[in-house]
Amino acid sequence: MIPAAFEYHRPADLASALSILNTHGDEARVVAGGHSLIPMMKLRMTEIGHLIDLQDIASLRGIEVTSDSVVIGAMTTQHELITSDALATALPIIREAALLIADPQVRYMGTLGGNVANGDPGNDMPGLMQCLDARFTVEGADGPREIKARAFYESAYFTAREEEEILTKVTIPLPAAGHGFAYEKQKRKIGDYATAACGVIVNGDGASVAMTNLADTPIWSEQAGTALAAGDVDGAVAAALAAIDPQEDMRGPIAFKRHVAGVVIRRAMERALTRAKG
Repeated sequence: MIPAAFEYHRPADLASALSILNTHGDEARVVAGGHSLIPMMKLRMTEIGHLIDLQDIASLRGIEVTSDSVVIGAMTTQHELITSDALATALPIIREAALLIADPQVRYMGTLGGNVANGDPGNDMPGLMQCLDARFTVEGADGPREIKARAFYESAYFTAREEEEILTKVTIPLPAAGHGFAYEKQKRKIGDYATAACGVIVNGDGASVAMTNLADTPIWSEQAGTALAAGDVDGAVAAALAAIDPQEDMRGPIAFKRHVAGVVIRRAMERALTRAKG
């Protein structure tokens, strides 16, 4: 189908983008890679009067690795996450997860900011960012503010970002050297969303476990992390399964999803533990 008529804006800086967004309010939406929004517009599931393309805003791109954190611009693509050697050294789980997103054609355009900002429970990066205890910087007319990834997602497609704010960067604290990690994902076919996915980080200070597409938001389980840090894999899997709330859809009934989730979660935990020992 053909989308309804809209006015296209391509600002060169963040201030201009925010000005356009503030001027047009509910009639305006920002677009990053466009993989979520453009199909909805083509199917006329949403109609937007003003589309604000962020592609020309250079300040929203880039990867910076410091001694204690990684800062990634919201318009950094999945392909750039995969090909950054500095990022792969500092946080190899991001490359591992990004390689499981869709296909190369999508990853060349799809951005980290777009993946985490729209609240789609099927996206891979929101759960991973919760696992990594990331912080999202959003900016609006009143200036920037930070929101923890673990507090960002409210329900499917609803987040703590206000309508007239733009997500500008993601800040991730570095895990301890020698940490174990894994991102496991089961999907029906290449390019599909996960039937179930799980990210795990294990280090000397504890463990972190988060899951994707097993509820209407990503799920971070503090109880699963506590059990895993104590070496209780069975208890950690049980705690993770207790935290999820899968719904029946084209990827299968609830019982099947819970079974797949149990397998994927255990694999991620065991692989992270093995890597930590190595």
